Amino acid sequence: MLIIPAIDLRGGRCVRLRQGNYDEETVFGDDPAAMAAHWVSLGAGRLHLVDLDGARAGRPGNLDSVRAILQRVQAPCQFGGGVRKSETVAELLALGVDRVVVGTRALTEPEWFRQLCQAFPQRVCLGLDARDGKVAVEGWTRTSTTAAVDLARQLAELPLAAIIYTDISRDGMMGGVNLHAIRELTQAVATPVIASGGVTTLEDVRALAALGVAGCIVGRALYEGRISLPEAIRLAERRLV
Repeated sequence: MLIIPAIDLRGGRCVRLRQGNYDEETVFGDDPAAMAAHWVSLGAGRLHLVDLDGARAGRPGNLDSVRAILQRVQAPCQFGGGVRKSETVAELLALGVDRVVVGTRALTEPEWFRQLCQAFPQRVCLGLDARDGKVAVEGWTRTSTTAAVDLARQLAELPLAAIIYTDISRDGMMGGVNLHAIRELTQAVATPVIASGGVTTLEDVRALAALGVAGCIVGRALYEGRISLPEAIRLAERRLV
């Protein structure tokens, strides 16, 4: 299982929100590229970049920071937040992003999403953000009536790089992960699942590894020093033996 540090971008800074609430922001640095280099120096093999401005605006708003990160580190980076056009996906991949995460339009326009995945096989991740089991879209500002696991089943036959599942109620709250929902998802689809939201302790890492997920995204717990990245990586790697 891969341990993937999250770098959430807002106004060119590295921040974290609580449950996606833009009014509850904590700033962890003014130099996202330096933060990326820090996590890579500690062993990160992949980074998860989120454009919080883009998620609400419907188009990426922190591309300068993304460029700086890509120029600074060699580790593959996946990017999400405001990706709602095919041209944006092509632009991000040309920029050097390894994978692009799409959430909102996968729900609202599934046929467009299918065509996108066919055009860029294994380069698109389904961003499955859930609140009380239902898919949330538009930067988590709107919750649909569609169950997250149902959308995953509908799209799982596509050539997806991964499904990134985020439990919004756990995100940034330091309360542990939703193992039940993640287990349900991994049992429903064969696509690699990356878990996000609530990873707080090494025990959370151990529990996710036991479920067989491909990776877990860690944010606030790393920034606040609750989890040591090298220790988490060692624990995840031991599960492979």
